[in-house]
Amino acid sequence: MRNTIAAVLLALAATWWSPSHAQSWQPLTIGTTIAPPLSTPDGNGMLDRLQREAFLRINMGVRFVTLPSERALAEANSGGIDGDNNRIAGLEKSYPDLIQVPESNMAYEFTAFALDPAVEVNGWESLGKYSVGYIQGWKILDENVKAAQLTKVATPQQLFALLKAKRVDVIIYERFGGEHFIRELDVQGARVLQPPLAKREMYLYLNRKHAPIVEAVAKALRDMKADGSYQALFARP
Repeated sequence: MRNTIAAVLLALAATWWSPSHAQSWQPLTIGTTIAPPLSTPDGNGMLDRLQREAFLRINMGVRFVTLPSERALAEANSGGIDGDNNRIAGLEKSYPDLIQVPESNMAYEFTAFALDPAVEVNGWESLGKYSVGYIQGWKILDENVKAAQLTKVATPQQLFALLKAKRVDVIIYERFGGEHFIRELDVQGARVLQPPLAKREMYLYLNRKHAPIVEAVAKALRDMKADGSYQALFARP
């Protein structure tokens, strides 16, 4: 009897530690340009935790690497990294080796921020008379912003520093993170201009070599929304 039990345990151990199982736990490397509170250097931002839990539910690990926006897309498309996080829909048209995970991470409100109380923004066309700043590589802004003067920077810290120093009239950023940086950098008098310029669902993209897991990741995200764990992660303080 003991020999039978031992044989069964050995067989289970062999299955558990098989190369195919071990491979499933090799963490994917996902590029991110997102800043606190959504993504943090220690990987514990709201979006970091969302992706980690989604991949855990399909028996995979994930780690994040912070890269400039354009480079993150190029690296994910070439297979240098496994994917890129929180992008608008449709980027596979320009990056054919990327596949959009068909369940959104969250909705972004692309929002204008200003100090001058005289500044009014209502739609893309209203930006034309202002000096405007935004993050380089944000495709929706590249496509829609036409400004009297345009300044692109690499990080949100640089972006909100531009506004604080009054070097631009308007900056454009995601509202959730923008409110964070106004507090963190103490940008006195900063205003959130309503309505947002656009509201878009944001998606994870994976290199096509990971096509077999795309639907599983999407299902994990849907399940998190259904069981309440998603809402718990994104609850505002």
